[in-house]
Amino acid sequence: MTIVVASGKGGTGKTTVATNMAIVAGSVQLIDLDVEEPNDALFMKPEYTGEKEVNMLVPVVNQEKCTNCGICAQVCEFNAIAVLGKKTMTFHELCHGCGLCTYACPEKAISEVPHPLGMIRFGRTGGIDFVEGILNLGEPMATPLIRETKKEAKGELTIMDAPPGTSCPVIEAIHAADFCILVTEPTPFGLWDLKLAVGVAKDLKVPLGVIINRHGIGDDGVERYCEEEDIEILAKIPMDRRIAEAYSKGIPMVEALPEMKSLFRGILERIKKIVGNGGNGKEAIEESA
Repeated sequence: MTIVVASGKGGTGKTTVATNMAIVAGSVQLIDLDVEEPNDALFMKPEYTGEKEVNMLVPVVNQEKCTNCGICAQVCEFNAIAVLGKKTMTFHELCHGCGLCTYACPEKAISEVPHPLGMIRFGRTGGIDFVEGILNLGEPMATPLIRETKKEAKGELTIMDAPPGTSCPVIEAIHAADFCILVTEPTPFGLWDLKLAVGVAKDLKVPLGVIINRHGIGDDGVERYCEEEDIEILAKIPMDRRIAEAYSKGIPMVEALPEMKSLFRGILERIKKIVGNGGNGKEAIEESA
């Protein structure tokens, strides 16, 4: 089973939920897909065992063969190739590595070469297999690295920490998951971004549930929205200064406050029932009551 922890905006507690759930689960795989700013390792403190480079094939034009016909530029949907006068130029920053330009070139003047995107690192902490993707500084394309990092998923339970937001990297992270946890906060900003994230998960047909972090601040807008949309609220994590202090020191919540372990165990049990019931969260919760 693959559980993706996502959020419509940064700073809601997505990493907090992913890491603490992994610790409580014990024998589990934790994959950090927030490749532009991975920080699960700050809390998990893994012992790294290996790494591998991730490349993407990008086009290179042989100017001697090229007739500057412009077909490659016409078929590229991402404007990664342009014909300027008597020269055809490529821009790897815009390239998605689809290879269509190479296929379409009538002169066979385009070849593909590896371009380094980043790396995947592997580690171990306790009974947890740890994997993280790290995007090279200045690289704009996070999605291909996320796709490659997801391929490292294995075992009975994998928890993936997705990037924040609702853009392409998030869609790639959520795609084909068994369940998506959306972490939000009870504020108007949190509600606005939650609605966007819910739309993404529903479009991808991935079962979802909501965790409200810092419960006790703000208003009840998120709870009313979830009730109206029949979205299960899996848990409410209270606004507690002790949690914030532990977080600032890189100490997981369940280690600083052992009583919180039951909350995360409850989240995992609910998700197992929902997934086992074919994604129907309402019926699963009624059965477990």
